[in-house]
Amino acid sequence: MEKTQNIDLSLITVNFNGVRDTLEMIDSVKTNLTSIRYEIIVVDNGSRINEAKTISEKFPDIVVLRSDDNLGFAGGNNLGINVATGRYIMLINNDTLVPDDSLSSLVLYMDSHPNAGAVSPKIVFFKPENTVQFAGYTELSNITLRNNLIGFGEQDRGQYSDVKETPYCHGAAMVLRKDVLDKVGLMPEIFFLYYEEIDWCTKISRAGFKQYFYPNSVIIHKESSSTGQGSPLRNYYLVRNRLLYAWRNRKGITLILSILYQILIAVPKSIILNIISGRIDLISSTFKGIKDFVYLKEKSK
Repeated sequence: MEKTQNIDLSLITVNFNGVRDTLEMIDSVKTNLTSIRYEIIVVDNGSRINEAKTISEKFPDIVVLRSDDNLGFAGGNNLGINVATGRYIMLINNDTLVPDDSLSSLVLYMDSHPNAGAVSPKIVFFKPENTVQFAGYTELSNITLRNNLIGFGEQDRGQYSDVKETPYCHGAAMVLRKDVLDKVGLMPEIFFLYYEEIDWCTKISRAGFKQYFYPNSVIIHKESSSTGQGSPLRNYYLVRNRLLYAWRNRKGITLILSILYQILIAVPKSIILNIISGRIDLISSTFKGIKDFVYLKEKSK
């Protein structure tokens, strides 16, 4: 959409070696999002090849930023947020598709609910079709720091059709109002990958804002393969960042119990399962995650 002085929604997406997905996502937005004024901001986040040029040539009317370094999920999104001009900010993964005009209803919902700090649409998988990925979150356990995606893997039969509060929005698709950022700041970059949006959403709730799951809007998610589900890199960040999240968000005996649970129960259990499954490569990434947490924890608050 042509840029104007009154942008309703700034859609920000981070591209990392995924130009094909990014182009398809942008095309889906331009084809289907018609009821609101919006801008698209793409951050090419240290791709091996400068994919910003390809994106700009295909869509010369959007904002494309290039970082030579990979700034992580938070850093890439923050780069886009800093140049956004919309009344609302939407973080949207580059491996998603916008199937209809329903994103506009997220803006209308935020307009009519000033207590809403953030809102996420229903997210369904690209394959298998019509399968729910996100219909809200459960609360993180104080001790284990695990939680669940509500509806994950279920066939979408309309069973999640009610708007409801959620303790966290989903980083693949979430809309925030600008004054939330004034109170809680940008997404915390210390995490780099995983747990950053959970930490951010925790701050949003503590600042007095509500967060909502809004099923009248739907996003299709291909689920990025930028980091494999069983990769050492993913394991490293999950181990490190669970500990970082606890350090930043738990206090007193809850913090102590949470850290002890990770070190004395979760990590040994993970190592045993890695040995049984022949994934010895994951063990070193587990210990590296713990070591780097110790190094980063004093910088993380």
